[in-house]
Amino acid sequence: MSVHPSLKTKGAVAEKRNVLKRYERIDLLKKEGRYKDGERAWGLPKTKPED
Repeated sequence: MSVHPSLKTKGAVAEKRNVLKRYERIDLLKKEGRYKDGERAWGLPKTKPED
């Protein structure tokens, strides 16, 4: 049985995501110097993905 064309993926995500996962936000905030190790991981400031 074959897979329907709408269910096939063509590699990675075609569009850039506009929402970051928590660990990605923490990494970005660390790079900007706005987050230090040991701080709480909830209630993080909003961030935009890197281009």
